[in-house]
Amino acid sequence: MSDSGVYPCYKNQFKIGKDDSMNTIADMESFSVSFSDGVEEWTPFETEGWVRRLKTAKGVSISVSGKRNVGDAGNDFVAGLAFKNGRDSEADFEWTFPDGTTVKFESAVINISALGSSDSTGVAPLEFEVMSNGKPTVSGAGG
Repeated sequence: MSDSGVYPCYKNQFKIGKDDSMNTIADMESFSVSFSDGVEEWTPFETEGWVRRLKTAKGVSISVSGKRNVGDAGNDFVAGLAFKNGRDSEADFEWTFPDGTTVKFESAVINISALGSSDSTGVAPLEFEVMSNGKPTVSGAGG
C-alpha cells in the first residue's frame, strides 16, 4: 500500500517529554493547528500607493484534546504540567506527519485547559495547547 495521497488524521503521531525522554500520549482524540504570522507593512513612494509586506515572525499552536489516562507515561507527563509555571511548564514536543516529516518544538509552552472534569458519567478529559517557543526543527520527507 502506498503512502501517497489522502490519509486519515490518526496517521499523525505526537510525542512529548524532557531531556530526551519522549513518549506518545495515549487516548488523544483530536488536534488542530494554527499558525500566526507577524507581517510588517509599509508604503513607499515608488509603489504608488501599493503596500509592501515582509513576514517577520511566525508562531505555531497545536490544540490537543482527549481523555485522561492515568498510568500512561505521556498522558501523565502532560497532566503533571497543569500546576507548573514559567520554565517548568515547558516541554519538547514532536509531531510526525504521515509522509515521515518530523517537526520538533524544543521547550514549547504547554498550556493545560482541561484536566479531569466532566459530568459524573463522562470520561475525564485532558486538553492542552502546545505553543512554539522559538524555531522548530523540521526534518524528513517534507523538511
